[in-house]
Amino acid sequence: MMNVSMDKENSIAIIEPLDALSERDFEYAKSIIDPYIEENKHLKAIVIYVESFPGWDSFVGFISHMKFINEHHKKVSYVIFVTNSTLVDMVEPITKHFVSAKVKVFAYDELESAKGWIKSH
Repeated sequence: MMNVSMDKENSIAIIEPLDALSERDFEYAKSIIDPYIEENKHLKAIVIYVESFPGWDSFVGFISHMKFINEHHKKVSYVIFVTNSTLVDMVEPITKHFVSAKVKVFAYDELESAKGWIKSH
């Protein structure tokens, strides 16, 4: 399960995974994010707000995640990780080669700083 919220005024989607990621989670995220992108043609940022990475509930969950990234990375300027997960240290350099969006990382307790950074860019 995940929470997804839209800050339409600032063109920011905040995704907060609550447990292992599933296919249903990404369908839910798309139902919130895609209508905004269809109307505005672009999204300034997706913020992934999670203290530690919860993993996937299945291989289908993993594939759904990869499809979500593939369908959205060219329509988003920034992907911001707000987390204490050390996995981000490995993800950030790798994503630069495969994702159009710029990637930035903030500590889990810096959500407001991350939002401020997005608004200033």
